[in-house]
Amino acid sequence: MMAMPSLVKERDYRENPFIVIWEVTRACALKCLHCRAEAQYTPDPRQLSFEEGKRLIDDVARMDRPLFVFTGGDPLMRPDLFRLAEYAIKEKGLPVSMTPSATPRVTLEAVRQAKEVGLSRWAFSLDGSCADIHDHFRGTKGSYDLTMRGIAYLKELDIPIQVNTTVSRYNVHDLEAISEKVKNMGAVLWSVFFLVPTGRGVQEDMISAEEHEAVMKWLCRIESDMPYGIKATEAPHYRRVFVQERMRPGSGEPTAAKRSDLLGRAPKGVNDGDGFVFISHIGDVYPSGFLPIPCGNVREQSLVDIYRHSPVLQELRDKSRLKGKCGVCEFKELCGGSRARAYAVTGDYMESDPYCAYMPKAYQATQVWENEFRR
Repeated sequence: MMAMPSLVKERDYRENPFIVIWEVTRACALKCLHCRAEAQYTPDPRQLSFEEGKRLIDDVARMDRPLFVFTGGDPLMRPDLFRLAEYAIKEKGLPVSMTPSATPRVTLEAVRQAKEVGLSRWAFSLDGSCADIHDHFRGTKGSYDLTMRGIAYLKELDIPIQVNTTVSRYNVHDLEAISEKVKNMGAVLWSVFFLVPTGRGVQEDMISAEEHEAVMKWLCRIESDMPYGIKATEAPHYRRVFVQERMRPGSGEPTAAKRSDLLGRAPKGVNDGDGFVFISHIGDVYPSGFLPIPCGNVREQSLVDIYRHSPVLQELRDKSRLKGKCGVCEFKELCGGSRARAYAVTGDYMESDPYCAYMPKAYQATQVWENEFRR
């Protein structure tokens, strides 16, 4: 078995992504309100075969062995899932994580198989601190209880736990209670997703730009005191908020020792198509699962060539091409705004992130000048 790569070194995102996510199937038994994939109950007959999956894994390994995530749909609805995971981990030395749905397929035996093949982390979604909130969001009664049972299996077999939470108007009031639950279950990472209105997700379910800012400031505060790491997804402006909050007088230093996290964290921020790439169940390559702009297909071209040479991906990595206030923001290299949210709301993936409340200094000056000019 190959040695696991160190994920703390900085890599050139023009050449190699930090994270690759493969939607191994669209099949899923749940009916989540926000589902990016618009999952279905049965597998798509066009999904990549086992041999095609192995070729994809070969390509992923050629890109300096990034973090590799199996997602769906529900990955556990793919019968050859653990064979693919074993090939990725034991033959290609990839650090592999998985995000299955909390269904009756999450058995102690399935979790044991995951451990035997060497899975680095298992992620469950938790969108409420109680069954009423979580089950409403997941569209299936009993989902919360199955999630708690699955997490108990992970703890029993000592597999690192990641918890994913999608912030929406349905649960923004419940985030503090969820954060405590994540602490008590022994998770190593809380990945907080900020809703993008794509797939089944709709703009009416999103929190406002000001609420985004408030939630991110709160995450910065609790990150110092929680034993787990916190990662914000589709919220690159969390990096800007984090820097600003740490520069405030009296912000203090982190006080909690973090639980061991085998996968580590990206040494610099990733964004849609910039350190991050997504492969659909039929092999289409996208900047992320939330930005459905096709960049190629792995049945026709290698993932390596697509990631490095796609015009769309090259444009997304060029921060000088950002528009609006993102284009003049002093934090654009650190942040860059959610390209997926910009596309979902405006139709232009290089436009400003409409759910960022920050007003860049240069943009404020421009607005003042324009207001004076109109007088």
